[in-house]
Amino acid sequence: MSTLTLAACAEMIFTDLPFVQRVERIAARGLQVEMWDWTAKDLKELAATGAVFSSMTGYISGNLTDADAIDEFLESARRSVEAAEIIDSPRLNVHGTGLDGDGRPVRPVQVVTPDMWLTARDTLARLAEIGRAAGRVFTLENLNLLVDHAGTPFALARDTRALVRAVDSPHLRMNLDLYHCQIGEGNLIETCRESLPWIGEIQVADVPGRCQPGTGEIDYAGVARGLREMGYEGVVGMEAFAAGDSDAALDDFIAAFTREDRT
Repeated sequence: MSTLTLAACAEMIFTDLPFVQRVERIAARGLQVEMWDWTAKDLKELAATGAVFSSMTGYISGNLTDADAIDEFLESARRSVEAAEIIDSPRLNVHGTGLDGDGRPVRPVQVVTPDMWLTARDTLARLAEIGRAAGRVFTLENLNLLVDHAGTPFALARDTRALVRAVDSPHLRMNLDLYHCQIGEGNLIETCRESLPWIGEIQVADVPGRCQPGTGEIDYAGVARGLREMGYEGVVGMEAFAAGDSDAALDDFIAAFTREDRT
């Protein structure tokens, strides 16, 4: 069976600490580090921690479909690549549209037209070329519409998979977020299996509440077993809040995804 590489998002745990100390605490647990918006952070200070960064946000503004926003999206992706080089983050995460500070679409969309699909595919192909030139991978994350991100186009895992398949570049992959997938689609193990050739990384949190594995309805130990059996060897990142102590949350996450490795 394959071995999973584990990471944790420093935006959502150890939130009482300065960001650089959050990174250090996660790295001290032997985990890779994920983060969001790089513009408000001292990247050289983060690089000096010696932490291994798994992913970061890959754009600042713009979107995939609107003529006046596509160039803005791609230019912010180029800037993000330059930032990724400082901390050596191999993956840069994007969404189906620009999101505001509360995770809501800057330009909500209720109906995604065929022309929007084609334009998004073409924009993502250009994004993949930016990744190829920089030796980085952009990941397209699925989101849920029912709880957190109403009005986001290309939100579901089947949508992100269709776009990534259509572009067919090793520099564009899925960020398969199983928290969002559980809310919007379910069938997590089979979704992972169907998506396997196009997954760049997997993110997890439990439902409801978006806290660590073991706090909700998802059998993450079963998901972990399924991932190993299907041969997934990439990163699983805990993008979840701590239901209490952050170290205890990491204990729960690590246990869910390594339990079978210890038996």
